[in-house]
Amino acid sequence: MIATERLTLLGWRDDDAAAHHAMCADPAVMAYLGPAPSPIDSAAWVMRQNAILADYGACFWALERRDTGAFIGWCGIKPGPVGTPIDAEPEIGWSLVREHWGQGYAREAADAALAWGWRVLNLPTVWAITVPANTASRTLMERLGMNRVVDGNFDHPKLAEDDAHRRHILYRIDRPAYV
Repeated sequence: MIATERLTLLGWRDDDAAAHHAMCADPAVMAYLGPAPSPIDSAAWVMRQNAILADYGACFWALERRDTGAFIGWCGIKPGPVGTPIDAEPEIGWSLVREHWGQGYAREAADAALAWGWRVLNLPTVWAITVPANTASRTLMERLGMNRVVDGNFDHPKLAEDDAHRRHILYRIDRPAYV
């Protein structure tokens, strides 16, 4: 578990699957992530993240507000997707319930996840991927100190050739010297 001033990043509980499914039912949340998962898919997501946590030591953790305990999304570091340029490399990612957008939660969570990755996992580099149109995530990546990888564009292998979101871009950040 990681605690920040306003947030807790923690392993997933079984009842988080319903909250994950509700978050993903919002088309705005899924605009760049693909189709919304079914309730069964969300339950599988929870199981997958906890398996990654057990094996890797980190995952895309469930994200809760400390003051209310409310689920507001996920953020963390996990091995990158198979078949991509960051296959098995540490990937940072996030997604928040729309009502919590624009309040600095994603930045707070991502800063905490990166600090934890540098300190606990001793990571030399962390990567991120997104679609070119996802300017909000790209802006956050840059605010985190990540740099877009020149010639890092790729077609995501899990997406169909005619999928408008198949093209992805790549960002990275190297371990800071002060850690």
